[in-house]
Amino acid sequence: MHAMQYELTLPADYDMDVIRGRVARVGHVLDDWDGLGFKTYLLRERGVHGSPVNQYAPFYLWNTVEGMNRFLWGGAFQRLADDFGRPEVRQWTGLAYEEGGAAGSPTAVAVRSRRRIPEGAELAAVMEDAVGETRRLAGEDGAVLAAAAVDPHRWELVHFSLWAHDTPKAEGDVFQVLHVSEPGRGALPRGRQW
Repeated sequence: MHAMQYELTLPADYDMDVIRGRVARVGHVLDDWDGLGFKTYLLRERGVHGSPVNQYAPFYLWNTVEGMNRFLWGGAFQRLADDFGRPEVRQWTGLAYEEGGAAGSPTAVAVRSRRRIPEGAELAAVMEDAVGETRRLAGEDGAVLAAAAVDPHRWELVHFSLWAHDTPKAEGDVFQVLHVSEPGRGALPRGRQW
């Protein structure tokens, strides 16, 4: 499992309905993308859920590197880069994935938290804690799913969760969910990834 995200931070006066319209027009393109676990089309709007910025920031969980590479190099990502400029694409190696009790429900919001792993930390313990946090999040009322991943270049952990209501029981950046493409969600490996 591989996690991926890019962020397009937009001007404070940007009409976010442009992003909503774009997702409504093209969101279905990845609904059957081979190798994709899921893509969440995420929006942060200045002043909503405490966001200080306007931002479009899709989050992906990939079942295969080939599917991810086909997306990045095969033309789908190029259209976004042509329209908005090429963003930095963050990638993390999967640590854990769990379905929540609200799996199958419509998704209202997503929460993403990132944190650095301190120098000198016991890596096995940090990763086990991340797995435990993923289980905890998935067990909360209204959780659709939860995942954790790590970037060993930056030594950064990311936790990602989807929620069926607007009051998530997770801390981090809260995003509105515009669409979810999930062709391979059922094939994502559950639990600890090593």
